[in-house]
Amino acid sequence: MSTEPRSAVSPSGLVLPITPLAEPGTEMPVVVRSPSRAKPPRHWIDLSAAERVEAVTEMGLPRFRARQISEHVFARHELDPQQWTDLPKAAREPLAQAFFPQLLTEVSQQSCDNGRTVKTLWRLHGGSLVESVLMHYPATRHASARTTLCISSQAGCGMACPFCATGQGGIQRNMSTAEIVAQLLAADQLLESGAVPGTQRVSNVVFMGMGEPMANYKAVVAAVRTFIAPAPEGIGMSARGITVSTVGLIPRIKAFTAEGIPATLAVSLHAPDDELRDELIPANRRWKVDDLLDAAWEYAHTTGRRVSIEYALMRDINDQADRAAVLARQIRRRGDWTWAHVNLIPLNPTPGSRWTASRPEDQDAFVATLERWKIPVTVRDTRGQEIDGACGQLAARGRVEGMGV
Repeated sequence: MSTEPRSAVSPSGLVLPITPLAEPGTEMPVVVRSPSRAKPPRHWIDLSAAERVEAVTEMGLPRFRARQISEHVFARHELDPQQWTDLPKAAREPLAQAFFPQLLTEVSQQSCDNGRTVKTLWRLHGGSLVESVLMHYPATRHASARTTLCISSQAGCGMACPFCATGQGGIQRNMSTAEIVAQLLAADQLLESGAVPGTQRVSNVVFMGMGEPMANYKAVVAAVRTFIAPAPEGIGMSARGITVSTVGLIPRIKAFTAEGIPATLAVSLHAPDDELRDELIPANRRWKVDDLLDAAWEYAHTTGRRVSIEYALMRDINDQADRAAVLARQIRRRGDWTWAHVNLIPLNPTPGSRWTASRPEDQDAFVATLERWKIPVTVRDTRGQEIDGACGQLAARGRVEGMGV
């Protein structure tokens, strides 16, 4: 880390760290296009409804078998044709070989919060490691119970954010649609077994695990459509229970707006000014804050769904009340209707990181500033700090211990 001091105030009048957040010349590159590494063979989940019918007829089976197979996959969460006694025995092995390759292999699992938070490390085809986190929130006086699954969309991440364990590990490959969906099927299987008290099914999915979802756009959108498709062609979730996050790949946000899916868009902002965000989110050097918030506003305006502004509070980096005021002005000048909600995230630091969570008094001042501007704001309920809770920590440790590539 360079020790050369620099101006403590940006051209916009906001405080900047005294030293750069990354050593000049050593920053990792931003990679939007994933390396072409081997993904698993095509899976039943990857097929469209028409392709599933075509697949079974080509195997000499009647058309109704496609629906029957999809019932096993999406309604019963069964991915092993050898166990499907309602199919002819002679058809099970050919089906398994043709359309049911192994997608996820559990490497390890950790739990905390009295069993209500479960983090799983998976090995993919080819050896890459990814994570998913299941979190059950019991009902309170002000909110209904919900069970949220945080899923990965890439093995690693190419966005190179210096405070993120995944970003610092680089990108390995995109995940397939089936690999993304399989995380939800595995979570529902776990819930149905009674392993997590108080819940039987996932109600919410957030694409906030490993990877930049918009950099794996085609597979992510296909996975979302599978989540919301009525059974037996999909899982039958409500689109309003799905959140897709991005650091700000504006062309993909515009494409997602045009999809007409009423999911929630989450923008990982972390700074309202380009001077600081260029360092925290290197993709900001290409897609600036103003353009990003314009695209987010257009999404809210078109879909009628409020955008979530994700903001990880980092001590003495981005947690000043002045920055909260700039953020509030950025939101309010695009519309005084509640098109955006700010979700503040107390940082869960990674081992050896220079960043840590904000002081309670600084967090409170940030919240109070947004509230004075009448900006909807909440502070995320932190989960999993004792189980390598930050995105990428478990996979990073797995690679060190030789569990994957």
